[in-house]
Amino acid sequence: MRAIVLLSGGLDSCVSLAYALQKQREVIALSFSYGQKHQIELTHAERIARHYGIRHKIIRFPDNLFTASSLVGDGEIPKGRTQEEISTGGIPSTYVPARNTVFLAHALSLAESEGAQEIYFGCNKQDRNGYPDCRPEFVEAFQHLISKATKVSTESHPPIIVTPLADLDKREIVELGAQLKAPIELSISCYSPNGKGEPCLACDACCLREEAFSAVFGKR
Repeated sequence: MRAIVLLSGGLDSCVSLAYALQKQREVIALSFSYGQKHQIELTHAERIARHYGIRHKIIRFPDNLFTASSLVGDGEIPKGRTQEEISTGGIPSTYVPARNTVFLAHALSLAESEGAQEIYFGCNKQDRNGYPDCRPEFVEAFQHLISKATKVSTESHPPIIVTPLADLDKREIVELGAQLKAPIELSISCYSPNGKGEPCLACDACCLREEAFSAVFGKR
């Protein structure tokens, strides 16, 4: 069975990819360049794809497409927040308007073109509060759209969105990654890397990753 895996280069997508491969899927990894400040994640996505020897496509959008987000525009990326502040702070400035809708639409087009039966999307439990397009109801709505908007849905079975991490927090994702022997050391989880591509260790993504790794592997 063929599958499209959204691969950002981060922890979640790396583990989602490992999960799909463990299920014996023939995978095409799909990444996006959209002017993100953490453009280095694409280098990590390429490393992960090479590690597994799989096909990897990168779609490039104009850099000014999502400038309302601090991940792309001039806004300040939140730093130094506790896990509680992250989980209860509402939608952060790092929310990218309708990004996952755009990404899944492109993944759907690729899936239909390539005859893929599944689309792997690495949303997780801790993303739900701050990112509406990571919530179960969003996935359900997009699945409904797939069932109504594609040629394949009228002739056979439309692609299914698979969310293997949907009910997991970061610690559980790290544990699953270790179990699957995913190359999580090749991933990066930073919204504001320095000029050398090194993680800032202070943004929300870095803090959640560090807490999860410490819980699983101990303080490093």
